[in-house]
Amino acid sequence: DPQGRFSIDPQFGIIRSKKQLDHETQSVVVLTVQSQLGNSPVYSSTQVNISVIDINDNPPVFLTKSDKVTISHTQPPGTAVYIAHAEDKDSGLNGAIKYSIASKQPNTFSIDPSLGVVNLTRTVFADKQQEYTLHIAAEDCGSPPLTSSLTLDSLAAKIVILDINDNSPSFTSSPLSYVMEDVDVGFLVHRIIAKDPDEGRNGQVTYHILSGNENKAFVLDKITGLLSTARLLDREIQERYSLAVMALDDGSPALSATQVLTVIVLDVNDETPIFLKQLYETAVHENQDPGEFVIKVEAVDRDAGLNSLLRYEILPGAGYEKFKMNSDSGELVTTASLDRETQEVFSIKGNCEISMSACKMGSEDGSTAQLYLAVLDENDHNPLFAKTQYQISVREDLEEGSAILDLFASDKDDGLNGEVTYSLVDDTFGAFAVDSVTGSIVTTKALDRETKSQYTFRAVASDCSTHLPRSTTVMTVLIQDVNDNVPKFQQSYYKASVWEGQSPKTDIIQVFATDLDSGLNGETEYSILSGNEDARFLIDSARGILATNTVLDHENTSSYREMASSHCLVLLASDRGTPSLNSTATVLITVLDVNDNPPVFSSPEHHIHVKESIPVGSHITEVSANDCDAGTNAKITYAMISGNDRGHFRLDEKTGSVDLMKTLDYEDTMKFTLIVQAT
Repeated sequence: DPQGRFSIDPQFGIIRSKKQLDHETQSVVVLTVQSQLGNSPVYSSTQVNISVIDINDNPPVFLTKSDKVTISHTQPPGTAVYIAHAEDKDSGLNGAIKYSIASKQPNTFSIDPSLGVVNLTRTVFADKQQEYTLHIAAEDCGSPPLTSSLTLDSLAAKIVILDINDNSPSFTSSPLSYVMEDVDVGFLVHRIIAKDPDEGRNGQVTYHILSGNENKAFVLDKITGLLSTARLLDREIQERYSLAVMALDDGSPALSATQVLTVIVLDVNDETPIFLKQLYETAVHENQDPGEFVIKVEAVDRDAGLNSLLRYEILPGAGYEKFKMNSDSGELVTTASLDRETQEVFSIKGNCEISMSACKMGSEDGSTAQLYLAVLDENDHNPLFAKTQYQISVREDLEEGSAILDLFASDKDDGLNGEVTYSLVDDTFGAFAVDSVTGSIVTTKALDRETKSQYTFRAVASDCSTHLPRSTTVMTVLIQDVNDNVPKFQQSYYKASVWEGQSPKTDIIQVFATDLDSGLNGETEYSILSGNEDARFLIDSARGILATNTVLDHENTSSYREMASSHCLVLLASDRGTPSLNSTATVLITVLDVNDNPPVFSSPEHHIHVKESIPVGSHITEVSANDCDAGTNAKITYAMISGNDRGHFRLDEKTGSVDLMKTLDYEDTMKFTLIVQAT
């Protein structure tokens, strides 16, 4: 009890109040009482709880003297529009408050006596009165009760009936507008109007573009709703704008409405037609009847309606007269049959360039495009050789696989139709073949002019057609000689004879050598290679006639003969090729003997000594004679022509042997002189 509100009798422990107590200040007092016996240090304590009982000494009091609230005039009956609140410091029934409306009012409001909640009892929408002042009394439940009057020191509640923003703006202007695409910037396109039945700021409308104006084509005055162009329009870029427009009031919270305003940009004929392609490429077969479809070209004009109607035409140019253009559809057809071989293309490079123009109806504006037209080939031409016959010469030593001629046949057609294949139709005896693609004729084996000097065969050129005739040329291949053959004598060994003593240039024998080559390679020249060191013989180089060059002597051939009175010559047959080839043959020439030489004794005299006692029949001597002639001309017969008159001796006529036929007598005859003749 710091405030000293209580006292206690120290002897009897009676507690008394010393000051006036206030329940509202402290309703419960808790005292701690201590007792002590004499001066003993021992003591005890207890707690005394004193409740201050309330009396109704405080009237209800409103915390504020006045208050103001606003409500919507559309609030329904039963809506709580205000809560009155008073406080009473008393407790229990003394502090329980009852509320009542003390002022007069046309039963518009009621108040909950316990809660102080002021409720509408009816709608005030139709009321002209926009403000009500309610005087609210607060009375406690004490006895006697105490009252707080608003008219004196309590709250005066002013209730103002305000318009609430309960109406959204509503558009009254058309959602569709039209504008020409060529209008200037700032041109008024449309006025947007929206109405809001609310009053004051709740009914004040502003306008805004929510979407659809991303390219900033339009500007909208938010106050007036005037929509104007902010940049130049182009229908060909965008022909329709869908603007989401919002009408927003100024209420709190603000209400809004949206409208999709469609702005259609009307066309002005400001675009030039443009072909979908600047270069068209197509092809048409040759030999087609006039009226053959070629291509359909198309141009576009970004304008609309009549402004986009187009007219097609062909501008004059090379070959344009062979085509016709449908002015409405752009279809191009031929007016004549095309021939690729006559005019494969309509320009240098083989393209038919036709300038086409697309113009607007009633306008000179137009554009052009180029058409690249190729005439496709039909197989209407057969291959043709440049010549109907070929004659070529090739050397016989040409290697196998060598090309001797490149045939060429032209076919005016194109592509596969003009691809020529070559073949041989006659027998070439396995000597030649042709490359079916290139037309190159090659050898397929070694050639030999001496076996076959000329080939004649046909070559054929054909294309893929099965109904067109083929082209044929005659090939004559002449084989040129190469000096690859040696002259050959008919015999490798010849025998001939000649009488001795013949005058020079006497023909002995004619030899023959053959050379299978031709021309100079086959022309044979004859000569004596050896055995004619003394130039006794000569030979005709062209005819091969071997003749004497001097008078021959049968008896004077010992140093040149293989046998007596013979000559062995080695003849050479050479051709005139480069290099020259040759062969040899041997000729044995026998010089026939003429009896032009008498027998000659080896010694003119023979001296023989014999004893007279030599018996009869003994061989005395032998005479010998030689004859340079040959054969029977050289056969010698011996005869004793004198000195043997008495027949003492006998001479063998063949051998020349002398034998004793009679006894000799020295005293009778000391010496015999015998004359022997050799014939």
